[in-house]
Amino acid sequence: MKLATREIIRNIDRQSIEEYGVLGLVLMENAGRAASSVILGEFPRARSAAVFAGGGNNGGDGFVIARHLRSAGLEVTAYLASDPEKLAGDALTNYNALRSAGAEIVKLNGRCTNYVEADVVVDALLGTGLTRDVEGFYAKVIRFINGLAAPKVAVDLPSGLDADTGFPLGEAVKADVTVTFVLPKLGLAVYPGIDYAGRVYVADITTPKFLEEDIPYELITYDSIRGYVAPREGDTHKGTYGHLLILAGSPGKTGAAMLVARGAGRVGTGLVTVGVPSGLNPIFEGSLLEAMTEPLPESVDGCLGKDALDYVLNVLLKNKTALVIGPGISTEGEIKEFVNEIVLCCEAPVVIDADGITVIAQEPGVLKEMKAPCVLTPHPGEMSRLTGATTKEVQRNRVEIARDFAAMYNVYVVLKGARTVVAEPGGRVFVNPTGNPGMATGGTGDVLSGVIGGLLAQRLDPRGACSLGVFAHGLAGDMCREAVGEAGMLAGDIAEMVPGALREISLGEEGEFGGREFFITVR
Repeated sequence: MKLATREIIRNIDRQSIEEYGVLGLVLMENAGRAASSVILGEFPRARSAAVFAGGGNNGGDGFVIARHLRSAGLEVTAYLASDPEKLAGDALTNYNALRSAGAEIVKLNGRCTNYVEADVVVDALLGTGLTRDVEGFYAKVIRFINGLAAPKVAVDLPSGLDADTGFPLGEAVKADVTVTFVLPKLGLAVYPGIDYAGRVYVADITTPKFLEEDIPYELITYDSIRGYVAPREGDTHKGTYGHLLILAGSPGKTGAAMLVARGAGRVGTGLVTVGVPSGLNPIFEGSLLEAMTEPLPESVDGCLGKDALDYVLNVLLKNKTALVIGPGISTEGEIKEFVNEIVLCCEAPVVIDADGITVIAQEPGVLKEMKAPCVLTPHPGEMSRLTGATTKEVQRNRVEIARDFAAMYNVYVVLKGARTVVAEPGGRVFVNPTGNPGMATGGTGDVLSGVIGGLLAQRLDPRGACSLGVFAHGLAGDMCREAVGEAGMLAGDIAEMVPGALREISLGEEGEFGGREFFITVR
C-alpha cells in the first residue's frame, strides 16, 4: 500500500481536477459519503453527531458528512470554526447545501461552546496542508474537542497532525477513528501519528489510480512480501541456501554474535560461520551447535584487529554469500582498520550493525567505495552518529533522514524502532507495521541483522531481504507477545518464532496473523 505526503496528495488532487476532469465537488462528495459510511458502521447506536468544520476543504468534507449523517436520521449540529463569509469554492457550495437542508449550524465566532452533547464528534477542522503550529482559536477548539467524552472521528487526518512526520504541530486531535482519502498519509503510518489516528480507514474517492504509480513511500504488507517466501524444492542441500559469515563479538559481548547466528539460522540460512576472537572461541563452540566457529587472531584488548585481516580476506570470505559485521565487535583499538578494510574488500552483500556502524560513522565516506551492496541497521542513536543530527531530530523525521542517507551513500538503511523504516539508494522507502513494545529489549537488533544477513546469504535482493526481514522479525515479536506477553520477552524468544512468522507470511489469509489489514480499506 502506497503512502502519501502532503505534496503528493496535493498533486493528485490537482491533477485529478485540472488534467483529468474530475470535479472537486465530486471528490468532496465522495469523501464525505465514505466518511459518513464509516461513522455509521463504527457507531451504529449513535443518534447524534457534532461536526466541527474549518474554513477549507476539510471543512467542506465536514459539511458533506453532516448532510449524510442527517439524512441517515442522526441529530446533527455543525460547529463552524471560521468566518462563513470567508468560505469559498466547493466548501461554500456544501455549506450552503447543508444550510438549505435545514441543519443546525453554530457559528463559534471565536468562542468555544461550553456544552456539546453528541454520541460522536467529527473533526473536520484542518487538513493535510498544515505546515506550522496551530495557534489561537483553532488550538483552543482542538483542546475543546479532546476534552469531550464522545468518540472522535478525524476527517483525512487528525487536525493539527503533520501529514509527513506524524508529529503534532502544537495541538492535535486525539481521534478514535480516522477516515483518510485516496491514500494513507505518511504521518498516519509512523509514531506518534499512529497514537493520534486510532483505527484508520482508507477511502477511494475516484482519483485516477495511475497517479499513484511513482510514489516512493510504501507500507510493507503480506501481499508485498509473500513472493519472497518461496517453497523449498525437494532436490536441494545446505549449499543451496547460502553461507553467511558473521564477524562479531568481543569480551563481554559474546551474546550479540550468538544472537546474530540464531537469527540467521532460524531464517533458513544453509551454513553459518561465526568469526570471533580466538580467546572467546571456547565459549562460542560450547554454545553454537548449528553454526561453525572460526577462532581469529586477536589484538591486545582481546578484540578482532589487523592481525586477523589477512585470514578473513583471503580465506574466510571465500565462497561466502553474505557478511554481517559489527554486533558486539567493540569500537576501540584496531577495530576501525579491521572493519573498514573488510567492508571495502568484501564482494558479497554486507550488513553493518551496532559497533560496526559506530566505527563507520567516523568515516562514512568508506560506504561510497564499497564493491558490494550494503545494508546498515542503525537504531536512532546510531543514525545520529552517522548523520550528525541529534537523536531527537532523527526521531522527528525518521523517513526523510533514512532516505537522504541511503541516497547520499548508496546504501540500504534499516532505521530500527517502532515502525522500522527501510530506505533504498534509489529513494524508495518502506515502513514496517509489525512489532510491539515487548521487542524493546537487548539483542533484538542482533537477531534482525542475522535475519537480514541470512536472507541476503540465500541470495535475496537487498530490497527483499530488508523488507521481508523487518516484517518477519516484527511478526515473530507479535507472535511471541501472544505466547508469553510483552514484559519479559527475550531476543532469543523472537528468534525462535521466526520460522513460524515466515510460515504465516506464506499462508496469508489462512494464518492466525496472516491477512491483517493495517489500514482498513473502504470498499
